[in-house]
Amino acid sequence: MNTLTFDKPDTDDRLDTMAQGVIGKALPRPDGPGKTSGTAPYAAEYGIENCAEGVLVTAAITRGTVTALDVDAACAMPGVVGVYSDERMIARPAQGTAGEAPVQHIEKVAYWGQPIAVVVAETFEQARDAAKALKVEYNAEDGAPVDPDAQGLEWSEKSGAVRQGDLDHAMAEAAHSVDVTYTTPGHNSAPMEPHAAIAQWDGDTLTVHASLQMLNYNVPELADTLGLAEDKVHIISRYVGGGFGSKLGISPDVAAASIAAMKLGRPVRVVLSRQQVFQCVMRRSETTQRIRLAADKDGRLSGFGHEAKVTNLPEEDFFEPVLQASKFLYAGENRVLAMETARIHQMTAGSVRAPGEAVGMQALEAAMDELANEIGMDPLELRLRNIPEKHPSKDLPFSSRKLAECLKAGAEAFGWDGSDRKPCQRREGEWWIGTGMATAARIHNLSKARARVTLNADGTAEVATDMTDIGTGTYTILGQVAGEMLGLDPADVVVRLGDSAFPRGSGSGGSWGAASTGSAVYQACLAVRAELCDRMGCDEGDLTLKDGFATVGNERRALTDIVGDAAIEREGAIEPGKTQKEYALATFGSFFCEVAVNAWTGETRVRRMTGAFGIGRVLNEMTARSQCYGGMVWGIGSALTESLVFDRRDGHLVNPDLAEYHVPVNLDIPDLEVMFVEERDPAASPIQAKGVGELGICGGAGAICNAIYHACGVRVRDFPMTPDRLIAELPMP
Repeated sequence: MNTLTFDKPDTDDRLDTMAQGVIGKALPRPDGPGKTSGTAPYAAEYGIENCAEGVLVTAAITRGTVTALDVDAACAMPGVVGVYSDERMIARPAQGTAGEAPVQHIEKVAYWGQPIAVVVAETFEQARDAAKALKVEYNAEDGAPVDPDAQGLEWSEKSGAVRQGDLDHAMAEAAHSVDVTYTTPGHNSAPMEPHAAIAQWDGDTLTVHASLQMLNYNVPELADTLGLAEDKVHIISRYVGGGFGSKLGISPDVAAASIAAMKLGRPVRVVLSRQQVFQCVMRRSETTQRIRLAADKDGRLSGFGHEAKVTNLPEEDFFEPVLQASKFLYAGENRVLAMETARIHQMTAGSVRAPGEAVGMQALEAAMDELANEIGMDPLELRLRNIPEKHPSKDLPFSSRKLAECLKAGAEAFGWDGSDRKPCQRREGEWWIGTGMATAARIHNLSKARARVTLNADGTAEVATDMTDIGTGTYTILGQVAGEMLGLDPADVVVRLGDSAFPRGSGSGGSWGAASTGSAVYQACLAVRAELCDRMGCDEGDLTLKDGFATVGNERRALTDIVGDAAIEREGAIEPGKTQKEYALATFGSFFCEVAVNAWTGETRVRRMTGAFGIGRVLNEMTARSQCYGGMVWGIGSALTESLVFDRRDGHLVNPDLAEYHVPVNLDIPDLEVMFVEERDPAASPIQAKGVGELGICGGAGAICNAIYHACGVRVRDFPMTPDRLIAELPMP
């Protein structure tokens, strides 16, 4: 195996020296025809014979225990073959091996909507009816805290706080300052494909078709949950209809289908209803964020404070990392960055697209606009003046940073005019018109990954890794990397993904998939090229591969002749090394937008929006642009429509579907313009690429908030900025 521990920046720039010329091109997705024609099978669509259907039963109390299930009555209903209640359906994987739990385990309930049982029947309708009819007895415990705003919650500071200098003194002495508090509600990932799984047990090995993002983690999670060895768990997830963080770990459908299949000895399918996806998978935590900014008369920050409050269930380790971008984005020698956490009995809070920066950046960028207004300065200029030379909290050099270039490029493309930021200056009929801007920033990570590349005797190639494609273009870009390195048209490269029998890739999450698994494919291709060099008796630097031919000096041979009858197969691997610790690694960008606010109703319409992004090497312009579009759409939703609403009495979710949880639809979205600033980042990955999937959401809602203020003079500090939060403060028409 060709393994690279990434300890130093890769300055070889090998992809730019290749001859095929397909890297960066806007090539269409090879999986597109299957998806658009309906022939690409998603998790619930595999034709498994003798497959029973399972439906989850969820708790109707906030906290307590299940004391009895009327299993006999349920099993007497038509078609029902079993009812299973097992803590492993929802338990987090333990450090050791999970033991076998009894079928009638007394289940502790931690939140309203928690899965407590699965009813299995011959048909979905039979299972659904029995699940609704199943009688459950509880021992409810009163007084469970469910409201993050309630008095008496116990808040504790999370470790890792940053305190430098004296922020209070800087605020007191500043020529200009703002001290504001913003709130953001909970969000749901709301993937188009609901969570689903089909489990098969042959007495020795468990095979699960599931909608999951990270098989490299999901296999050990499921094995640990079920008390199986990892080599006895086989997960297949070739096509995933969106994940956005909700499918990072095994979900209740996967565990329930697996447990039922092992009990019954026959395949079981479990598909969550849309309401169950909302109620029992996970949420993004709501946040309360206090931001303090102190600046001198020229707008240079002397003080920077960002403090946040977030919540999660008892015993959960994850907390929304609100301050991730704030730690490195702007200068200010007097700094306070701290986060407090509390435990409430709502559903689990977890990673939703761009955890941390998505909500932290929108509040920070709105506060930066408030500071610019206080100073009377162009908000673009304020940001340009406060780009730090090094990571201000860790004193690390940036691996690369095209923030200033993104700000200037976006401003030029949008036609930004920051000369007069007084609100209520432009009116078109009943609409106030305004513009706003914001910075985009997102951390970059490299993850451990492996991939196998095979150069076949017929001159085609195959890439295999358990890496998933959740709609992001993985099939496309891995084929482009292999095609570039091996001198092949990507149409002659077959990419096989989403099968845990393949080498373990990075998985799709954290915007690290393309750079990490792409680097593993790159390493495997280097090993294949080394073998070709051996067979041709040349040095690597003398070998040119293009259009299925190898050229060395004046000799040109077809790859089929060099490979012969036996394929060349090599594995490549990448492991994070010293670069992760020695550099501040991040992606940057900018947003500019124009909005119209109705002077009578407070309705806001985004009329146009521009994003400029620096993401290292662009591997495929089309798929990268699509990711940025998606992020900007999500930013519009976060700004104007999206909010989980919980009942403050028992913590149950009152808008658990797409009818009541308002994601933006086609008519909400204007023309979006996306541009990429040319960049290479040798410290980011061996292929000099960085993440793009989540950058497009980080800050976009802040730009819309700022545009609303410029349009009508109303500063809304509680997202989303729905008409009811604007109408009372609107100026008289």
